[in-house]
Amino acid sequence: MNKKGHVLNAILLAIGVGYVLEPSGDVETFVAIGEVSLPLVLGALFPDVDTAFGKHRKTLHNLPVLGIALAYPVFFGNLSFVWAGILSHYVLDMLGSKRGIALFYPFWSEEFGSPTGVTTSSTYADVVTIVVTLIEVGVFALFVHVLPGYLPPGLELGGVTTMI
Repeated sequence: MNKKGHVLNAILLAIGVGYVLEPSGDVETFVAIGEVSLPLVLGALFPDVDTAFGKHRKTLHNLPVLGIALAYPVFFGNLSFVWAGILSHYVLDMLGSKRGIALFYPFWSEEFGSPTGVTTSSTYADVVTIVVTLIEVGVFALFVHVLPGYLPPGLELGGVTTMI
């Protein structure tokens, strides 16, 4: 996906995640959306920083980077939703594009993608982005409402502010 696709994904994901966390539909929902927006957008755009250095879709598109993003809030107590933006970026690059990403880089350079992905210039790129985002929000809702014991450390349902 291109930058536009990742921004669209992050914005839609923030709306979906905010609503899943605070489904009342009132001011609290909008507060939740606002609070998760910055970390999700930051995380969703971060992996493409590797276009300025290193190898794109390798240097910052791998499981060790995601592991660091997951560990950060455990040790420092903030930026909990940055990992979700990074993970969303990876999922979108794997499912939404033909090329895929090198998940196990620097240990293994093979790129993993989906045969159903589209090129970044495809007229279907936005549709694929929206579909993948809806799936991501659905999975997040499943973990929050059905399987809350499996949520990452630091993700509490008592208020979004404690998660950022």
